[in-house]
Amino acid sequence: MSADVAPPAPRPKSTGLHKVDPSGEIRPGVAKVDPIVVVDGVTRVFGGLTAVDVEHLEIPRGAITALIGPNGAGKTTLFNLLTGFDKPNTGSWSFDGRNLAGIPAFKAARMGQVRTFQLTKSLGLLTVLENMKLGAPRQTGEHFWASILPFLWRGQEKQYEAKARELLARFKLDAKEKDFAASLSGGQRKLLEMARALMSDPTLVMLDEPMAGVNPALTQSLLDHILDLKDLGMTVLFVEHDMHMVRHIADWVVVMAEGKVVAEGPPDTVMRDPAVIDAYLGAHQDVDLGVVTGRYEGELPAEAQGLVETAQELDQAIEQDAEHMEESEDDK
Repeated sequence: MSADVAPPAPRPKSTGLHKVDPSGEIRPGVAKVDPIVVVDGVTRVFGGLTAVDVEHLEIPRGAITALIGPNGAGKTTLFNLLTGFDKPNTGSWSFDGRNLAGIPAFKAARMGQVRTFQLTKSLGLLTVLENMKLGAPRQTGEHFWASILPFLWRGQEKQYEAKARELLARFKLDAKEKDFAASLSGGQRKLLEMARALMSDPTLVMLDEPMAGVNPALTQSLLDHILDLKDLGMTVLFVEHDMHMVRHIADWVVVMAEGKVVAEGPPDTVMRDPAVIDAYLGAHQDVDLGVVTGRYEGELPAEAQGLVETAQELDQAIEQDAEHMEESEDDK
């Protein structure tokens, strides 16, 4: 999150999401009290590269779960598998108690599981309102014979238009309803895609890097809308690289590295997990992390300078959370 953008107003975090292990540790694949998605033994191999190798994973219902990890960790590939946009080599998974293995994307969406994409998929030569109506399910006018008899679908069309305008107003895109989607900014397209996903009244909303390419001026609006999804009773699973955003809005965090789940838990716990530090910094195993963190003097190679920024961002995030907690206690 940009330093110029204030974090969203604190909202209650969901707790008690997992079943407590007698040891007190939260291991990868920990059972959830009420999981909406359960993944077992899912693998995806491209050539000789294993992109996803998830032994067991459960996503808690009614919470915001962040899926994080370095580039190439397999996050988007896992998204594609769970939503039917790709097929695994092995494994199975269920959504809301129903097996989705082998189910195509459009059927998964009809069941209440919808997703957005890192690169928005709005149709540029259709208006904003027309893009919204595409997200409505089971449209009578889509059938050939019914389409030539307007009295069969006109009433439904009006209902969907009213619903689309209501959502556009909520996402502050109502003034753009007659504009072509191609004329929208990157952030507005993200808002449009999120609003369109809600046309089907989903149970689970999966967002692939919702903040990628978004102007900082719209970042706060997007964050609030993601929090609103949870308040409306939906479950949210999102991929994100911005640690500040993850810490502020996620109730649960799942960390992937090299296709595997290496850690999961509440944000504050996960950010301090050695496995997470290794996932983000382990690509430079020959670099003295004491130098990166400033504990020791030394020189870093040019290609490792980015590690300093990563370490500083983690420190700043921890400090900001501590300050927010102090402010909240003072307000009480």
